[in-house]
Amino acid sequence: MTTARSQIDPRGPRFTAAVTLAVFAVVLLAAPAPLGIALLAVQTVFFAIGAGRGVQHTPTAYVFRKLIRPRLAAPDHLEDPEPPRFAQSVGLVFAAVALVGYLADLTLLGQVAAGFALAAALLNAVFGFCLGCEMYLLIGRLRAATTHRNLTITTESHKEEVTA
Repeated sequence: MTTARSQIDPRGPRFTAAVTLAVFAVVLLAAPAPLGIALLAVQTVFFAIGAGRGVQHTPTAYVFRKLIRPRLAAPDHLEDPEPPRFAQSVGLVFAAVALVGYLADLTLLGQVAAGFALAAALLNAVFGFCLGCEMYLLIGRLRAATTHRNLTITTESHKEEVTA
């Protein structure tokens, strides 16, 4: 459980997604040229920061916090930073695969991975639907269901031992 102090403005990750969308659009148009690969490398580093330290510590979050948020009304709610942090990890995987693809002269692999990242960023930036966040929540539910199922099976097996 996160405290109110560690919660984040949900508009920050959405702003980050908009920037990510623009970066991946340029990457898909420019790569495998050096500009496209350089932008992809920078985006990969941004994802690594977001995955490692949290989405609130990325350079785009800094821009949002210092330049964008002061001009907006207070958010109507704050959110847990863990789902967007997980989403940054997913983005990191796709960006790294794209970067390796382009650097290894596997342009189609780079384009497909960058295209998936662009699609995810588009969904978040335009519709507020974070695929990585939804994956995080789904994995959490599956873990809880599996843990509950395992506890039930363990409890039932102990019942059999007691009655035997």
